[in-house]
This record gives sequence, C-alpha cells and structure tokens, in this order.
Amino acid sequence: MKRRTLLGWLPRAVLASWVLAEGSFTTRPILALGGESPPVGAAAPTFGLRGVAPAPGGQGEPIEIDFNLVDLAGRWVVLYFYPKDFTSGCTLEARGFQRDLPSYARLQADVVGISTDSPQTHGSFCGAEGLAYPLLSDPDGSVCRLYGSWLAPSALRHTFLIDPRGVIRARWLAVRPSGHSQEVLASLESLLDQEVLAEGKPEDRIALSGTAERGIR
Repeated sequence: MKRRTLLGWLPRAVLASWVLAEGSFTTRPILALGGESPPVGAAAPTFGLRGVAPAPGGQGEPIEIDFNLVDLAGRWVVLYFYPKDFTSGCTLEARGFQRDLPSYARLQADVVGISTDSPQTHGSFCGAEGLAYPLLSDPDGSVCRLYGSWLAPSALRHTFLIDPRGVIRARWLAVRPSGHSQEVLASLESLLDQEVLAEGKPEDRIALSGTAERGIR
C-alpha cells in the first residue's frame, strides 16, 4: 500500500500531534487529539487548581495546596500533563523530572504536573516516588482543555515550557516518557543561550553554566 494511502485515513488531529511530537515548534494553531493546542509564542492560559506539594523543608507528607499559575510569574515553568498516577509511563516520566529537578532549579525553572487524579492520590504518588514538585488535580479536564490536552476521561501526555513573562516558548505533544525531561531541559538551556546572546551578556550564561551543566544531575 502506498504511503499516501496509508496516511490518508488518519484524522488530521492525529497527524498534527505526530508533527509536534517530532520537535516542530511552528507558531500555527495545531489541532491535537485534545483539541486546539495554544501555539508557541502565545500567552499561556492562566488557571488555578487544587493539588499537592512537598511539605516545607521536605519533611513529612506532601501537603494540599491551592495553586495558581500567576504565582510563578518571573520564573520558567515546565507544565506537563499526564494520564494517571502509578501507571508505568507516568511513573517513568515523573522520575525523570524528579531526577533533573536540581538542574531545573539552577536555571530558575519550576516543574508542575497535572492529571485528573485527586489530591489524595497525588499525595500517595508523590510519597511513593519521592517527588519534590507540585502535582495538580484537574478532575473535569477544564485546564487540560485550555491546553488541548484532554481526551476523556484523562489528560494527554503533553508538555509546555513557559517563560518568565508567561509566554509559551516550546511544546511537546504525545511525548514519550523515556528521556522526556532531558529533551525539555535541553530546550530550556538552548532558549537561555539564545536570550543571553541576544542581550549581549555572555558572562550571564557562563555563570549559569557553572552550576547547571548538562552533565550535572
């Protein structure tokens, strides 16, 4: 069967999600399986959700929080959507972000995960995996829909990199859990390099690289 025939029956949304999963950062609106995904260069949709975060000082059980994206203004944010706590792919993805968390912190970036799981389930998942970043609960998929990351009854595996001004600078649709955190971290480092060069202050990047080299975890 010819390639054209093989692809002809696929829904446009599926083909679009494949394109972005391979690293295209086009600014055109793209229809993924979850609906229209906000394009690179657009303002990240703001929202508030209930969730869990590490206890102060990292001691004790995770605590429930009321999270609002605007509270992270001025910092980079890795916002990742995933289907379900305790599943193999989601656990692998979460472990990757946790492993790289010190590198994100040195680059002034926060990691935030979203699924439909309850805060209680998130708390158990964070405790079991030692996750030191917030997980938010979106039971009706309202925030997932804002980011084109909803396929009822769960979230799709999409990630958005948001800059300190609240602008989406990169996105990954239908990601593969293995190694995903590394590709997000590499993209963040590349964007920071570009900004430093644009501002003509290479000494700033030298200072950053001294504490957040790609080999340091």
